[in-house]
Amino acid sequence: MAGPDPAVAAVRSAVRPGLTGPVLVACSGGADSLALAAAVAFEAPRAGVPAGAVTVDHGLQAGSAERAEATAALLRGLGLDPVLVRRVEVGTAGGPEAAAREARYAALSAAASGHGACVALGHTRDDQAETVLLGLGRGSGARSLAGMAPLRPPWWRPLLGLPRATTRAACTAQGLPVWDDPHNTDPAFTRVRLRTEVLPLLEDVLGGGVAAALARTAAMLREDGEALDAAAAAVPDPADCAALAALPAALRRRVLRRWLLAAGTPDLAAVHLQAVDALVVSWRGQGRVDLPGGAGVVRASGRLALQGPPEPGSTPPSEEPHP
Repeated sequence: MAGPDPAVAAVRSAVRPGLTGPVLVACSGGADSLALAAAVAFEAPRAGVPAGAVTVDHGLQAGSAERAEATAALLRGLGLDPVLVRRVEVGTAGGPEAAAREARYAALSAAASGHGACVALGHTRDDQAETVLLGLGRGSGARSLAGMAPLRPPWWRPLLGLPRATTRAACTAQGLPVWDDPHNTDPAFTRVRLRTEVLPLLEDVLGGGVAAALARTAAMLREDGEALDAAAAAVPDPADCAALAALPAALRRRVLRRWLLAAGTPDLAAVHLQAVDALVVSWRGQGRVDLPGGAGVVRASGRLALQGPPEPGSTPPSEEPHP
């Protein structure tokens, strides 16, 4: 008896090892998420794992509600249960791409929490390559160049090792009706231009294999980053300037980042981290470093201290600068 189409088999093989608990597939009706949904629907019963799906209606296009319901019906036909439709309000902060992503992930996170499940996302190797290029162009550092993690609960991305062509081929082989979002070909979006202009040019100039190479680079950087993060978590006193100054820069800044995020600092950017780091290694008596959200960091008696919003006219404590 003939087995499944090679593309179908590849997607099923990718999801099989990760089916260890309840899962909701985030599905837009596009080829990547639809191929993922079909694979999970096939493999989950064999693994004895509950599997449902979520489709998000962003309300950004005419007929979006009908499209979401049609996708939900298709997912139910695959055998997924429950299938949830979530309508979201998309704001404007950060631009249309970022705002839609924020609204979508908030809805998916709430669904995951409500059902005690992880959320399977259909990101492929090509998406990973685009993410690495975006991070490179923005100078975001190794953390962004490490791309998307395969598993960071509640998010599960089992298809990061597969090219986008495989998911489309899997849908074709199974007769699944793919919906191609017109936003995915709109050059007004940066990621679309990376996909349709930059990556094809790099593939041509460098002789192919660029997407795979970028994804491989992301995986190696992620391994390095996880090792450094573990070492940073083991530092006993993240506010001791003398101890921090003795650490390599890559480790020290991770310690500071963990400390600031644990204190609730929102939207921490590289410029803020560099300024706090300067209190440790380039101490010349500088004053408070202001952070997003109104908090700030000062150095006093050889230690870093986190402060709330400053009182009008107040002077934060400091110490004499080193010569």
